[in-house]
Amino acid sequence: MDYSILDFLCLLGAVGLFLYGMKVMSEGLQKAAGDRLRNILSAMTRNRFTGLLTGCAITALIQSSSASTVMVVSFVNAGLMSLAQSMAVIMGANVGTTFTAWIIALFGFKVSISSFILPLIAVAVVLLLMNKSKTKSVGEFLIGFSFLFMGLDLISTYVPDLQNNPEMFAVLRNYASMGFTSVLIFLLVGLALTAVIQSSAATFAITLIMCTKGWIDFPLACALVLGSNIGTTITPILASLSGNVAAKRASMGHLLFNFLGTIWCVAIFIPFADFNAWLTEAIGQGNPEALYAYVTNLELTDPDTYNHLFDNSLPASHPAVKQVAQMQMSVSFGLSIFHTTFNVVNVMIMIWLTNVYVKIVEWLVPAKNRDDEEFNLKFISGGLMNAAELNIAQAEKEIAVYAERVGRMIGMAQDLIHTKEKSEDYNSLLSRVEKYEDISDRMELEIAHYLNRCAEGRLSNEGKLRIAAMLTIISEIESIADACLGIGKILNRKIQAGVEFNEEIYRNIDAMYVYVKEAMDMMIKQLQHIENVSGKSLSDSYNKEREINNFRNSLRGVNVENINNKHYEYQAGIYFMDIISDLERTGDYIINVVDTLRDTFQKRNAEK
Repeated sequence: MDYSILDFLCLLGAVGLFLYGMKVMSEGLQKAAGDRLRNILSAMTRNRFTGLLTGCAITALIQSSSASTVMVVSFVNAGLMSLAQSMAVIMGANVGTTFTAWIIALFGFKVSISSFILPLIAVAVVLLLMNKSKTKSVGEFLIGFSFLFMGLDLISTYVPDLQNNPEMFAVLRNYASMGFTSVLIFLLVGLALTAVIQSSAATFAITLIMCTKGWIDFPLACALVLGSNIGTTITPILASLSGNVAAKRASMGHLLFNFLGTIWCVAIFIPFADFNAWLTEAIGQGNPEALYAYVTNLELTDPDTYNHLFDNSLPASHPAVKQVAQMQMSVSFGLSIFHTTFNVVNVMIMIWLTNVYVKIVEWLVPAKNRDDEEFNLKFISGGLMNAAELNIAQAEKEIAVYAERVGRMIGMAQDLIHTKEKSEDYNSLLSRVEKYEDISDRMELEIAHYLNRCAEGRLSNEGKLRIAAMLTIISEIESIADACLGIGKILNRKIQAGVEFNEEIYRNIDAMYVYVKEAMDMMIKQLQHIENVSGKSLSDSYNKEREINNFRNSLRGVNVENINNKHYEYQAGIYFMDIISDLERTGDYIINVVDTLRDTFQKRNAEK
C-alpha cells in the first residue's frame, strides 16, 4: 500500500483539527446559550416523543450518532436529563444517523466542504471582532463548526484509500457464500469495523465500495450496516466509564436498544432485506441486487474490463462505467432505505418500552449500596470535562449533594451528645463523624479541583462569577463539617474532665439543634434549586440566623444564673456553652452560604 508516515501524520493532524473544532463549537454554543441551554434541553425532552425528535434532529445536524449519544451520557451524568429522557433521545439518535446515509446516497462523496466552510469562516471572524460577548460566542461557534467540517474533509483525504487498496477487505470475499452464517459473520464485521473507526457513516461508505467491487451482495451489505448499529455504541460506553451510575446506565441503554433491535431483525433478516430491495425498486431507484450480479458476471466474462474499471483507467463514457455508476446509486439508495426502515421500525416498537428499558438497565448496572457510595461524587467526574460552561451545572448539583451529606453530620453530632459515654456505640458514632469529616475534606478538594478545571476553559463572565461563588460555598460547607467534629472534641474533653450534664442542659442543647437543623434544611433546599433562589427563602434564612443568635445570647444569661443557683457545676456550664457556641458558628457558616447565594445567584435570577 502506498501510504507514507507523512500521510499518517497528516491524518492525525486532521483528527486534531476535527476534535479542536468540536471543542470550540461546543464552548461557543454553551456561552451563547448560557443557562437557557438547560431550560431548552428540559423542554425538548419533557416526554418520550419530544425526546425522540430531539435526538433525531441533533444527530441529523451534527452527523454523528456517537457524538450525540456521548452528549446525552454527559447530560445524564450531570443530572440535566433523567435516564428515561435519555433513552428517548438515544432512540431518536438512531433514526437521525440515517440522514448521513441519505446524504451519501443523494450526493455521493463529491460534496465540496470548502465551498461553504471558507465563507462561513469569513463571517465568523467578523463576529469575533465585535465587542458584544454573545456575538463573539456565536463567532466561536461558527469557527468551531468550520474547523470540525474541515477536519472531516481532511480525514477523508488522508485516510488510507480503500478503493485503491482493496486488499484490506478482499479477504472477506471468502466468507460471502456461506448462507446465513455469512450474514452473522458480516454483522460482526460491521460491528467491529464501526467500533474501531468510530463512525457508522464510514462503515456505510466502505460497504458501498465492497458492493461496487462485487465482493458481497446486497443482503450481506445490509448485514454490515446492521452490525454498525451496535458498533456505534462503543463511543458512549467508553465516555461513561469515568461517569456515575446514571451515565453508565444511559450508555448501557443505548447498547441494549441497538442489540435487541438487531436480534429481531436477524430473525427475519432475509425477507426483511428482500423487502427493502423491492421497496428501492418500487420507488424507481433500480434493483440494488443487480450490481453484484453484473460485476460478478463482468469479472468472469471480461476480466480485463473488470480490472480497468477499478483502476480508473476506463473513460467516463465507457458503458461499464456508466452501468456501474447507475447500479451503485441503486445500492446506495437500497442501503439507506434498509438503514432507515430498520431504525424507524425499531423505534416504533421500542418507544413504548422506555420504562421497561430503564428497569432493565437499572438491573444490569446496579447502584452501589448506600454505605459504599455515601460520599462518592455523584455528578462530576474527571472523564467528562469536554464542556466547561455546561459542566458548571454538574458542580452545582454536586454541591447540593455535598451540603445534604454534611447536613447529616449535624444529626450525628446531636446523637453523639445523647449516647452513653465510653460505650461501644459512642466510639462507633464518633468514628463515623470523624470519617464523614475526613471525606468531607476530600470532597471539598475534589469539587474545588473540578471547578478550577472548569475555570481553565473558555467561560463567560457570568460563568467565572458562578465558579468563584461556588468555591466560597464549598469552603463554608466544609466548615460546617469541621464544626460537627468540633462537638465530638468538646465531648471528649468533657469526658476526660469527668463532667456530667443534667437534663436542663440537654434540653437547651436540643432546642439549639432545632434552630440549626432548620437553618441547614433551608440552605440545602436553596442549593437544590440554585437557579430559582427566592427572596422569601433568603428572608426566612436571615430570620432563622437571628433566632439562633438570640437564643445563644439568652442561654448565656441562663447559664450564668444556673451556675450561681447551683443547678450544675461551673465546668458543666463551660462545656455546655462551648457546644452552644459551636452550634452558633455553624449557623454563621450557613448564613455565609446564604449570603453568597443572594449576592450571586439570586441577583442573577432577578436580572433575567
